[in-house]
Amino acid sequence: MARKCRLGAALVCLLVVGGSVASAADNLTKHHALSLVSSPKYGADFKHFDWVNPNAPKGGRVRQWVMGSFDTLNRFPDNKGRPAAAVDLIYDRLMASSPDEPATAYGHIADWVSYPADFSSATVHLRASARFHDGKPITADDVIFSLTELKKVSHFYGAYYKNVLGAEKTGDHEVTFRFDVKGNRELPMIITELPVLPKHYWQGTGANGEPRDLGKSTLEIPLGSGPYRIKHIDVGRSITYERVKDWWAKDLPASKGQWNFDEIKFVYYLNKISACEDFKAGNLEYWFESSAKDWATAFDFDAVKRGLVKRHEVLIKRVQSMQGFALNLRRPQFQDVRVREAFNLALNFEFINKNLFYEQYARAESFFGNSDLQATGLPEGRELEILKELADKVPPEVFTTEYKNPVNATPEDVRKHLSQATNLLADAGWQVKNGVLTNAAGAQLTAEFLLVQPDFERVVLPYKNTLERLGIKATVRTVDTSQYQRRHDTFDYDIVVASFGQSLSPGNEQRDFWGSAAADREGSRNVIGIKNPAIDVLIDKIVLAKDRADLAAATRALDRVLLWNRYVVPQWRAPTDRIAIWDTFGRPAELPSQTEAFLQVWWYDDAAAKRLGESRG
Repeated sequence: MARKCRLGAALVCLLVVGGSVASAADNLTKHHALSLVSSPKYGADFKHFDWVNPNAPKGGRVRQWVMGSFDTLNRFPDNKGRPAAAVDLIYDRLMASSPDEPATAYGHIADWVSYPADFSSATVHLRASARFHDGKPITADDVIFSLTELKKVSHFYGAYYKNVLGAEKTGDHEVTFRFDVKGNRELPMIITELPVLPKHYWQGTGANGEPRDLGKSTLEIPLGSGPYRIKHIDVGRSITYERVKDWWAKDLPASKGQWNFDEIKFVYYLNKISACEDFKAGNLEYWFESSAKDWATAFDFDAVKRGLVKRHEVLIKRVQSMQGFALNLRRPQFQDVRVREAFNLALNFEFINKNLFYEQYARAESFFGNSDLQATGLPEGRELEILKELADKVPPEVFTTEYKNPVNATPEDVRKHLSQATNLLADAGWQVKNGVLTNAAGAQLTAEFLLVQPDFERVVLPYKNTLERLGIKATVRTVDTSQYQRRHDTFDYDIVVASFGQSLSPGNEQRDFWGSAAADREGSRNVIGIKNPAIDVLIDKIVLAKDRADLAAATRALDRVLLWNRYVVPQWRAPTDRIAIWDTFGRPAELPSQTEAFLQVWWYDDAAAKRLGESRG
């Protein structure tokens, strides 16, 4: 799921519930929390999460950087501009996900959810206290409007809620969602992720005197109900959010002690170097570092040495998803698996890790790493049964060989792997002519790496040089964020760097990652262009898994089939999130397990800020 339960007893549950109370009205169980992995940690009477400071002070400001620009405040329609950073801060959802418990959510706009044993529907009860920022109550009509309109304007929501036929008002504060399948145990959970939009706002007239349209780009500040509202925009340059001091949900158990900054500002830069200089100068207070090289070498400036800037490496226990060079199967040169395997053999990860990354990374080896969903060894048990059903549609290696990336520990390894790559390319019909691989039709084997981050060029260039040794005509093109987004959404690339974020309870979102129906849908997350009947079957087995064991088996089978089809050249993974901050902030003693949750649970420390000001003179 984009986040993600199940019923116990006779059906054995994948959805686990907590603190449930029998409903006299419909004889179903009302659940204050849902989890797709284990029992929710907190009962119905909990006061706050134990990883927050419930008395965290409110106030202060934090500024951080974003690359590129933005041209719309409406993040929902497909291919209608580049949305501003973090605009989700203004929206509330039916339930609030927990960054400490994978695939777990607690009551928010909805204080409970119920569903029948066959999972054919789900009913939510809305809190009477829930309000939009203009003071109007959040109603069943708003929930129904949100589902209906988001499915219309967004391919993502259309696919994600594909099995949700619709919603209807079934009580003063109740909405019932009807599903077109039975046994899809994640549907009660994912409907609670629905962002609830104000119907009266979107059906009203904008400042320009024209009717508003959720399906169009806009720079009119939208109405929300979340912990923040938009305070100011400088189009393409910055967006500032202000805390809603009378936020209707501020004292709810799932919100207590969170969203503590009075002001959050995102400043846009054309490149990382300029942003980093502003951070060093104190014009930005928060920095998330994605570059191992920069983490090792760029933080020796005076403020770090004097302790004015603190560095944190936060151990993360979430699924370590696949990041890799995604090979676009819509391009004819990548439709042969032997060519794709040759590209993997050509990547010398060990050289890059040692010379560019200061050996801070390990090689990515799974689409569901660091979890029980990762394929290891050879398939057995239920996973083997699933794969045998597809034996004539999956690579034969899934049954005989554990997937491993090539390891270049010695120069001999490099030569061996390049020789194997040469043989694979020859078997696929590519022969060197005038120094370039060419097929029988006279077409050259070319590959353009489309990048949006200039600092990633140093990573790609050694790889490009190796590919050229094989006779592949490789190029690198770095474009601005607008052009990149446009080309990405329309699949106009040979190779891009892609990251496939996963949870511990995958489900409907897998259709958007790998499903055949998403391959030709512009803006989908099927960046590879996969149209594989076996993978479509595996996705359905995940979505309709009868219990956690069945889900895990089907996901491991999917992982194994994705790997052996060699759709990506795996890159690397790190076990921690690396952040640097000016020493003006406080944090709980223990952070949630899935993220450092800086904006959510840290706070501005007036005393520390005063000391910092005195230290800086």
